[in-house]
Amino acid sequence: MKKAELRKKYIQLRKNLIPSEIEKRSAQIFRNSQLLNIWDKKNFHVFLTMKDKKEIDTSIFINHLWNTNKIISISKSNFKKNILSNYIYDINTEIKISNWGIPEPVNAKSINDKEIDVVFVPLLAFDKKGFRVGYGKGYYDNFLANCKPEVIKIGLSFFENDEIIEDIHNADIKLDYCISPTKTYNFNI
Repeated sequence: MKKAELRKKYIQLRKNLIPSEIEKRSAQIFRNSQLLNIWDKKNFHVFLTMKDKKEIDTSIFINHLWNTNKIISISKSNFKKNILSNYIYDINTEIKISNWGIPEPVNAKSINDKEIDVVFVPLLAFDKKGFRVGYGKGYYDNFLANCKPEVIKIGLSFFENDEIIEDIHNADIKLDYCISPTKTYNFNI
């Protein structure tokens, strides 16, 4: 399928999820993440959940990272340039919902993309090769292209993979892993 078709399909599948399913699947995804050999890393980027879009509840990840004294970064979107700026997220960081419905930091210290070791990547769909479909503006692909080459890129998905995304292009960044409620996909083997 092409990205536009996949985007439409998975947005509808998400709309059909009830809050208890979101909570259960988010917890299963977090449990599966615990099996990855990443937790010795220092700097983690986590996306903040857009509840109205029925995204995975990343607060479980954030709480775990805070409890294990990791550095967490979150993003703020620049809609004119289609880029993300990243900021350290701690207990004192004020969060405000943007005009686009995105939770973003207000009073946080910036962090260089090259300092980040692990990125938890939002997505709508992904394929068997590790390519993903997001909301279509390229923010995460632009951000990941600025990270150090060895950054670990982990997609989080409520659903299993599609066979193939037909319209991949050169700017699309492949994931290293994707975690669903039932399975962890490794795209490095």
